[in-house]
Amino acid sequence: MGNKPSPPPSPPPPPSPLLGTPWRDISWGNNRDSLQYLKNFQPQNEEATIRVLLHGPVGAGKSSFINSVNNVLQGRMTTEALASATTSDQSFTLKYQTHKIKKEVRGNFYPFVFNDIMGLEGGNGRGVRTEDIILALKGHVKDGYKFNPVSSLSDDDYHYNSSPSISDRVHVLVCIYDANAPQMNSSVLEKMREIREAASELGIPQLAILTHIDSACGETEKTLRNVYKSKHLKKKMGDFSSSLGIPMNCIFPVKNYSDETQINSDVDTLILSALRLMIDFGDDYTEKL
Repeated sequence: MGNKPSPPPSPPPPPSPLLGTPWRDISWGNNRDSLQYLKNFQPQNEEATIRVLLHGPVGAGKSSFINSVNNVLQGRMTTEALASATTSDQSFTLKYQTHKIKKEVRGNFYPFVFNDIMGLEGGNGRGVRTEDIILALKGHVKDGYKFNPVSSLSDDDYHYNSSPSISDRVHVLVCIYDANAPQMNSSVLEKMREIREAASELGIPQLAILTHIDSACGETEKTLRNVYKSKHLKKKMGDFSSSLGIPMNCIFPVKNYSDETQINSDVDTLILSALRLMIDFGDDYTEKL
């Protein structure tokens, strides 16, 4: 009897979707210090309330991020900024609105605010106009202004602020981008670059938030603590950094509160990590004004 042929070698295991060690350090679950820092925070420029302007494509999660920040600081579920739960190619936010966040003491607010705007869309005559965002950066847009995709705010309009104060101006520009989104529309990307260039000329610091990281990566869906081990999300952030020019250390992956009914410590950790840097950057900028 001849020798039996050797069985074929087993195929190599598929490469792991996770890196062996995280590429960015973060203290999971240790949120007390960050919360206390924000509760005690006062701008170096006493005249200023730090204004954070969120912009990005339609459906990226701008309103949901404001709600998520409010949830973290309130320690409960809130609905400060109305957001849509349905996917749409049209913006749910239509007006320029300032969102304040209450402190524990009745009548007191945190010394920073968020502005939500209509989403960016490809092509002309759709979504928020870049001219309106640039006017907002300079403090010329009053609350309640309804964005018009066809024409921008004129200086004779009721909602045009001809003499903005330090607090009317934007102190931090934050781009919100969906980790699930396919390659960015070239027209939207061009608009984002135009806005970024205008902010840079004004000296306004800029950050980016990558949302929906749980549904974009199976490993992060299992546990958010895999976020800085995920090869997919690291590449997504790197591609976004290359496209828009925002450095990697100014891009933060987060999961907005969406299906939760209770506060989650890991969700809070990622949001607080981004929020602290936003406020610090805005504080540094207002001190120069």
